[in-house]
Amino acid sequence: MAVFQQELTDAIPHLRAFARSLCGNRPEADDLVQETLIKAWTHRERFEDGSSMRAWTFRILRNHFYSERRRAWRKQEQGGEIPENAAVSGEQQSWALQLDDVRRALLDIPDEQREALVLVGAGGLSYEEAAEVCGCAVGTVKSRVSRGRAALEKRMSTGECLKASPGGAAKAAEDIVDHIRNASAERLTG
Repeated sequence: MAVFQQELTDAIPHLRAFARSLCGNRPEADDLVQETLIKAWTHRERFEDGSSMRAWTFRILRNHFYSERRRAWRKQEQGGEIPENAAVSGEQQSWALQLDDVRRALLDIPDEQREALVLVGAGGLSYEEAAEVCGCAVGTVKSRVSRGRAALEKRMSTGECLKASPGGAAKAAEDIVDHIRNASAERLTG
């Protein structure tokens, strides 16, 4: 039980990063991670010893995200984004805006490509683990990553990311700083 609890706790930063990439906003992502943790703890007897905790929890998170998305679509609800009032000044503004452009470009590519990029790139999962999370073949994940990288590069080089829904540059910077901080902490403890 203690090993399961520790592995689940260690997966939290990765779950947060993955949830933010799927949701596009921090409050919704935090709610998604909380639901994922509750489901993982409630169904801990289903976890197979020796398997990847990250892959297992990513699958729970992904399934919950898409279930909620289908439910919202059926209800025809239009969810508004929470306005973000972020002021950035000086030199920080330039790089923060660039980070925001990357985040917006990432949100503008198809969901399947975005999730594959995040699982393999930011999440550090192998193609095999990402395929397990997504419920598809390894070749499909490799293809999605490749197409996602190409689409992201195109949007960034042509400025197409500006047509994506705008978000706060400070939030994008904060998300990336969180990710770097968590990755550094992991390297120190791992």
